[in-house]
Amino acid sequence: MVKEDKEEQQKTEEAEELPELNEDEKSKEEEPVEEAAKEEAPAEEQPAEEEEKAKPRKKKKEEEEIVEERTYTIPLQKALVRPPKKRAPRAMQLIKAFITKHMKLEMKVSEEEEEEELPQLIISQEVNEKIWDKGIKKPPRKIRVRAAKDKDGNVTVYLAEAK
Repeated sequence: MVKEDKEEQQKTEEAEELPELNEDEKSKEEEPVEEAAKEEAPAEEQPAEEEEKAKPRKKKKEEEEIVEERTYTIPLQKALVRPPKKRAPRAMQLIKAFITKHMKLEMKVSEEEEEEELPQLIISQEVNEKIWDKGIKKPPRKIRVRAAKDKDGNVTVYLAEAK
């Protein structure tokens, strides 16, 4: 019995010592975590500030120097010759071909110009939505667009404003 009493006392003493150590360790561990959190908080604010500063610096496409701007009515009747499930994609192809031809957008690369970037044809979201508005089977028969060429030769196609 004496051995059992001594063993119980040792266990209770060890149990009492462990929580004290754990509390000390916890308090020591919490302090660096709080400090790390304090350090992270300003770090999180800084990228947000940098993003806000970066946003105004970005140039809008409308601010780019426009060299030439024209308004066209593009006929899309040829898209209706295709099977119903291929009409809207065909209408997009017709728009690209029409603008490439009429805005004199050169897509071929000569050996001398390989290093330079080619001018791009950019079709705005508005035009795309207008073509796909009634689905793939029923694109519009014609569409009125505004094509703007910038100083780099890139052409952007916008939906013409209804007047």
